[in-house]
Amino acid sequence: MELAELNDRGLVLVGCGRMGGALLKGWLARGLAPGAVRVIDPNAPAWLAERGVATEGPLPDDPAVLVLAVKPQMMSGVLSERAAAGEGDTLVLSVAAGVTLAAYERAFPDAAIVRAMPNTPAAIGQGISAIVGNARAGAAEMALAETLMAAVGRVVRLDDEAQMDAVTAVSGSGPAYVFHLIEALAAAGAAEGLPPALALELARATVAGAGALAVAEDEDPARLREAVTSPGGTTAAGLAHLMDEADGLPPLMRRTVAAAAARGRELGA
Repeated sequence: MELAELNDRGLVLVGCGRMGGALLKGWLARGLAPGAVRVIDPNAPAWLAERGVATEGPLPDDPAVLVLAVKPQMMSGVLSERAAAGEGDTLVLSVAAGVTLAAYERAFPDAAIVRAMPNTPAAIGQGISAIVGNARAGAAEMALAETLMAAVGRVVRLDDEAQMDAVTAVSGSGPAYVFHLIEALAAAGAAEGLPPALALELARATVAGAGALAVAEDEDPARLREAVTSPGGTTAAGLAHLMDEADGLPPLMRRTVAAAAARGRELGA
């Protein structure tokens, strides 16, 4: 679908919080006309009016896309209210964790539906999103969904919806794990005598730089780790604890991701 058709038929965005807002800003920057967008959010941010995006008035009769960007706990109420907006050949695109394609199909039985799982770095255009569609989502619908999600970062397609809970646990929840790593690394530096503000600055820059290097090098992270680790050196001494298979980072991360994935399955039940 060309952008001109999207501008002509319109896009309805339900929920304009952190993720919905990041997506909308990305779309507007890529040429989506503000007048083509209708946002439904009782707490719509002030910048919408400043950009000419409507938050009141009638919905488009046959929008090209209906985007659902509310928390999964709120989704059942939204689906009961918005089912009419997904009639015709409207693409339904959801960014809510846990809510399954089957749940959307009950509300939109004839619609092409795509689930997407972005993450919070989307706020600065550095996110990664995984997408999967139902049987009615053909090549054109998947391409449109990928184009929309690409406004905030990289996009990958899943082979099966069953993979979505693991994606949610790794990349969807993953930024929180990394933020906590920064907290823990800074606290450890402070415990070794660094001023807390300096320890935090070092931890932030180290995590950000290492992540950027891992992406830029596009190499096995084990090789990058080995390149930093001299035998018998300081890094090796630290990694001996971090990589311990009994109580180091590997088993802790496995438990962390498993718990997040299990919660995703509970939300979709």
